[in-house]
Amino acid sequence: MAKFKKKASKTSQAISTASLPDIVFMLLFFFMTVTTMKEIDLKVIIQKPQATEVKKLENKSLVKYVNIGPPIKRFQAKFGQEAIIQLNDQFAKVRDIGPWVNAERVKMDASNRAKMTTALKVDKTTKMGVVTDVKQELRKAKALKITYIADKTTKSNF
Repeated sequence: MAKFKKKASKTSQAISTASLPDIVFMLLFFFMTVTTMKEIDLKVIIQKPQATEVKKLENKSLVKYVNIGPPIKRFQAKFGQEAIIQLNDQFAKVRDIGPWVNAERVKMDASNRAKMTTALKVDKTTKMGVVTDVKQELRKAKALKITYIADKTTKSNF
């Protein structure tokens, strides 16, 4: 009777790393194309008010933000502590809102211009007079789709 011998196991072969750079660059390009960078630096303090009925914005590329609140510490010496308007990365006056709306519309595709929504991010301590002035300027600029940004309340006050 013949005996079967096990072959002596050879040392394990090393894994080929030839394709490793390809994989690394593929991942790098993937994350470079998918990642979105922060568009603006917030220069005003915003403590969002609480709301019970909150709805998510669907197409955020069609939303343009108007930030209203007191300036952050490093700008308080220049602008004071009263609420100020921030459009994109710049402080603005109420009269600057109309030209800003028109400039933002020009940047958009023609098919999406009518769908543009203006979102007001307003600090909860801001006086309503400033918000009313902003809304009047938006009305003059024919930016009639307005939404307010708020946080959802955790408990009901009813």
